[in-house]
Amino acid sequence: MTGKRLAIITSHPIQYNAPLFKLLNEHVIIKVFYTLKKSDEKIFDKQFGMSIDWDIPLLEGYPYTFVNNISPNPGSLHFNGIINPTLNKEIEDWKADALLIYGWAFSSHLKAIRHFYRKIPVIFRGDSTLIDVKPGFAIKKIARKVFLTWVYRHVSYALYVGSASKKYFKAHGLKAKQLLFAPHAVDNNRFADKEIEYGEKSREWRNDLGIKENDIVFLFAAKLIEKKDPELLIKSFLALDHPDTWLIMVGNGELETRLKTRYTVHNKIIFIDFQNQSMMPVVYRLGDVFALPSKGPSETWGLAINEAMACNRAVIASNKCGCSTDLIINDYNGYIFESGNVESLKSSMRKAMQNYKELGNNSGRLIKEWNYSKTVDQIKKVLDNTIN
Repeated sequence: MTGKRLAIITSHPIQYNAPLFKLLNEHVIIKVFYTLKKSDEKIFDKQFGMSIDWDIPLLEGYPYTFVNNISPNPGSLHFNGIINPTLNKEIEDWKADALLIYGWAFSSHLKAIRHFYRKIPVIFRGDSTLIDVKPGFAIKKIARKVFLTWVYRHVSYALYVGSASKKYFKAHGLKAKQLLFAPHAVDNNRFADKEIEYGEKSREWRNDLGIKENDIVFLFAAKLIEKKDPELLIKSFLALDHPDTWLIMVGNGELETRLKTRYTVHNKIIFIDFQNQSMMPVVYRLGDVFALPSKGPSETWGLAINEAMACNRAVIASNKCGCSTDLIINDYNGYIFESGNVESLKSSMRKAMQNYKELGNNSGRLIKEWNYSKTVDQIKKVLDNTIN
């Protein structure tokens, strides 16, 4: 273990970050500074329309603190939702040798980036892309680029999560030597382990739903919101009009009432409410082909694709998903389709039906390379001053 001390700034405990922090703590002296809310306060997700209380541990295996947030309107969707007057002093008192910060778009986070600039290495983690940027020379677009270039001028290194993320950082002034590949990842083992147990539970669930053993199931598991474009998948499934196929839609959100009103009349379309984290390995195995039809804006990645791949599922995603060019190889583990295009999605669904088991096995092999260990290695290089 390196003797250097790494302070980590992030808004609140997230199911995707907790396993990384736990692994980092085995190799680096770390402390996580949560800036949004206290540990006993649930996070209300406006898009889900409910408070989320994850049923897997998010605060085990690493040291952390919750920094006092004095914002009169606390939240992670606006700049002044996170205001922590003591944050920088708490990090200095802890004697951090480097800083890893998630996101700049909060008052305290941006102040921390500027405060520690040229004092200690500042490592920035973000997953923004240029996917939704329209061509042209609009004043707002130019002003935003100037501003972002100024922000990233205060960053020592940026951890890019995939090829679209790398292009984004380059477009805003970061040099190749500042960019470190730290793949967007999930806890692959949690989804891949217990294959027999999870497989049996999913088969029982499918049977209870009236799905026959050899029927083919397309699965959607995400928020039912415009950004995810769940209705496009439903329309494509209906246009597919193939016997012995099903569509399972898992999740809640602002489109829920409309979609259920329109489509529950179709007996091969099943809606299932939000499922917590401990059930997701079973949920993904309900489907044979997982689809993420997002149209954006700001579908910067789509970690559900990682999770489905870890469960050995064939995957389909739109070209508006940041993960698509990195995680999906056409005819190998799935298909990329044109966002918003029913015919393109329908064609991908038809092709995936032909060899979904082989595609799924290839997904399982491919996703093993997208893991937390690579991120840990990159951070250790910064702390040990071994960046080439």
